[in-house]
Amino acid sequence: MKRYDCLAALAEIAGDAIALTSASTTGEWPNLRPSHANLRERTLGLCSSIGLGLALTLPQRQILVLDGDGGLLLNLASLATVGWQRPPNLTHVVFVNGTYEASGGTRNAAGANTDLVAVARATGYPNAVWVDTLGEFRREAEAALGRAGLSFIGARVEPGSQPGLEPVRIHPPENKFLLVRHIEETEHRRILPAAYPQA
Repeated sequence: MKRYDCLAALAEIAGDAIALTSASTTGEWPNLRPSHANLRERTLGLCSSIGLGLALTLPQRQILVLDGDGGLLLNLASLATVGWQRPPNLTHVVFVNGTYEASGGTRNAAGANTDLVAVARATGYPNAVWVDTLGEFRREAEAALGRAGLSFIGARVEPGSQPGLEPVRIHPPENKFLLVRHIEETEHRRILPAAYPQA
């Protein structure tokens, strides 16, 4: 199973969810669902923590965390906090290929004996499953987005990114402000000042 195919299936059902991407998903997801509701997290490990903050702040909005096993392993303690808070509007998808793909493809603990779904269950995720086929992924993603309950999907995928994609031409600070403005417009609330005072 390829991560890109899973993301393509997810893009069809994501609706207006706010989606955070990490590592290799940062280049693939925007090609499939271009939107100001996407945030490309450039620091490995923080995707789940930022997703938790958004889920708690915007309880009426679906939050998608599109993580990699390498990134999650760098902040494994975040699962304990997410499982403690249990936001019902958070779907945490982890693409597991057993490597630190974004930094050269060396093997990681998920490729050895660390069962990330078991860890999610043990830390309090009420819905945590493994998927190995595209059909299973689509079914579990639809279930996760349709339920009021914290969900974790561990998707076993092949290493490698989709070739030939358009590069993402939005810089990280710009991406952050576009997301904030998108939230302001769609949630009808002010986050940033209307105008900055003159110097």
